Amino acid sequence: MEELPELNHQLMSSVRSSLYHRKTLIRLGQSISVMASRVYAHYHHGDACSKARWNTRETFWFMYDRPWQHVLDFYSNAVARKLSVLNLFEPNKILAHDDGEREGLPLETELETCGRKDGRTGRWERVNFKILLSYNGASFDGWQKQPDLHTVQSVVEKSLGEFVDEKKAQLLKKKCKPLEGRVLVAGRTDKGVSALNQVCSFYTWRKDIEPIDIEDAINKDASGKLRVVSVSKVSREFHPNFSAKWRRYLYIFPLDHACGSGKDRENLIFDENLGKQRNGLLSEENTEGVGEKDDELETEEVDGAKPSDFSVSKVDQLLQQLQGKLLSYKMFARDLKAARNEGPPTECFMYHARAAEIRLPSPEYVEGRRVMCVELVANRFLRKMVRVLVATSIREAAAGAENDALLKLVEASCRRATAPPAPSEGLCLFDVGYVDFDPHSSLIS
Repeated sequence: MEELPELNHQLMSSVRSSLYHRKTLIRLGQSISVMASRVYAHYHHGDACSKARWNTRETFWFMYDRPWQHVLDFYSNAVARKLSVLNLFEPNKILAHDDGEREGLPLETELETCGRKDGRTGRWERVNFKILLSYNGASFDGWQKQPDLHTVQSVVEKSLGEFVDEKKAQLLKKKCKPLEGRVLVAGRTDKGVSALNQVCSFYTWRKDIEPIDIEDAINKDASGKLRVVSVSKVSREFHPNFSAKWRRYLYIFPLDHACGSGKDRENLIFDENLGKQRNGLLSEENTEGVGEKDDELETEEVDGAKPSDFSVSKVDQLLQQLQGKLLSYKMFARDLKAARNEGPPTECFMYHARAAEIRLPSPEYVEGRRVMCVELVANRFLRKMVRVLVATSIREAAAGAENDALLKLVEASCRRATAPPAPSEGLCLFDVGYVDFDPHSSLIS
């Protein structure tokens, strides 16, 4: 009789265990049913050109097997004012940024050296400067200041330290911090990304500072890798990021391969080991994430039917479908926090999206080196959005996809539906606008 309670306990435990496993099996069956009925756009491209589409690894090596040094040299010469980017599209064309013309909110000249007449003090008494910068991305570890890294922000803020007002200087000294200014920027650029008209702002309560003083201080510490395009006093309400209405990016993609030609070249462009030896840009950082064990990322043998090149006009047709539309570009973004993956934070309005073949000046070629230039203008851009758009457009163009391929990828359920980002060396922030975008100001029409 003493064994009955123990038997009852074991029996009840067995019943609970069986019920738990039954519920688990039911949930598993439901999950399998849902997975079977769901269409995974990132694993199964069901269009007619699915067999011709490069996988992630093939796309990656196609992007990096290029003479990127020629693009870096071009941006370096543009920063040094040895040539004009505008002349590549339309000779003698002039934009407002080239002559240092002030954009944004009008300057309140009567308030430069005194408080506001309406009695407001504090931040309204400060003097705000708008600074246009041009820099070669290959010489910096991106814009944002980071410990032990050579960034654009760290160079600029260090140069502005001598213009900090006395109150802030004492506060920095008390906190044992270096004497540096603080700048706000229109858009942070990643490592390797260049800029020709990056916009930042700096304010101070000192009234004896002139724009030429700021320009000379930054250029003195820039070592030729960073140049001030212009400095101007602007309204105290001006903010380089929040006041901006659009940004324009250019991406230059070399159409020549980095090595030989013919069938040998086609077989080599997807070879990982040869790629690392052949192109100095292929570092551990660039190859991170490529080759992960995933259904799409697994290395496949290069199918003889897969293309080895693409059409620039096809890329142009794909990109034009994005113009004039407000879309969520989360599938074309990278490194975004989960909280920003849904809703308006990922929506961008694309004013202009075009691609064209142009010629870069080169001492080796009389007619210049063949490159594709992509021009994208939008109210905002997500992290690595331009680079992913360029790489995906090239992949879809090579596969012969329909013109609405990029629009379909917007509805994909995983970012692996899009291609890995194109190299940062080809990307340049061309300018930032603070008035409504004028389609006639487009470089590619």
